[in-house]
Amino acid sequence: MGSTIARTYLAFQHNAHLHTLQTIISSIRPLSSLEEPNRLLFKQADPVEDHHVLVTPETIFHPQGGGQPSDEGTVTLTSSSPSASSSSSSSPSPAPPKFLVSSVRMDAVNEGQVLHLGRFDSPSSTPPHHLFTPGSAVTQAVDSEKRLYYSRLHTAGHVLGSAVRDLLEKEIPGFDELKASHFPDSAACEFLGLIEGKWKEPIQAKVDDIIKRGLPVEIDWWDEEDFKKEGLERLIPETGPGKLPAGEKFRVVRIVGAEVYPCGGTHVDSTDLCGETKVKKISRSKGISRVSYSVTK
Repeated sequence: MGSTIARTYLAFQHNAHLHTLQTIISSIRPLSSLEEPNRLLFKQADPVEDHHVLVTPETIFHPQGGGQPSDEGTVTLTSSSPSASSSSSSSPSPAPPKFLVSSVRMDAVNEGQVLHLGRFDSPSSTPPHHLFTPGSAVTQAVDSEKRLYYSRLHTAGHVLGSAVRDLLEKEIPGFDELKASHFPDSAACEFLGLIEGKWKEPIQAKVDDIIKRGLPVEIDWWDEEDFKKEGLERLIPETGPGKLPAGEKFRVVRIVGAEVYPCGGTHVDSTDLCGETKVKKISRSKGISRVSYSVTK
């Protein structure tokens, strides 16, 4: 089934400044009707019966992943939707109904599809289900304030990773960067090797320097040969089921003058736009060090 369904075009990966997008509805289903693996993606939805999952051919909503929270926002029927303009009444048209997007995930069953979880802004007694149908024209709009905050957090995480690598790659045996979280209340980067507390101030100073310099943050698309030309074979992402489709390139984020990261998330245009970034704590467990951080909101 999954192989016959088109992948969602991730418009935000090509233009993170695009906060609205005209598209159409591919499908909309009650959350309760989803396959179990997809229902489990949205365990926080309560009550379940009030929630639907909407799919569009393209999206500006970043789905949760890569350590970044999902975007939130709205999907609104456009005035050009036939079903939204069927009335011939001369009275003022009511505001078009909205679908309030609260969470976005990659489909666990149909590879490459993006699922938008939400509920209608109309009273539950008269939800506009009959208007939100496949083929209806809609406008997606992300919450711009949250998008910017998440983008600042994500870029700051890469700045932190770059600072730690620059200072400690040759100081700690077996050093490597591991996973990261860019969530507001749990932002942190993890590294292989034990980073002592004495490094907290030098890391902070390096982070401050990278941010103050306002280094450009650029998006590019690389194949494996591009990584090799840059001497960055260690960064070549895994391929195979659930990974990058054959023939496509990897999206990379380059902090010019610092580091390159394979990354599908959203970012600010230069490091100074991260704002004040604080190195909060260094913790160590089982050979792994965790450096937590925050950015001013």
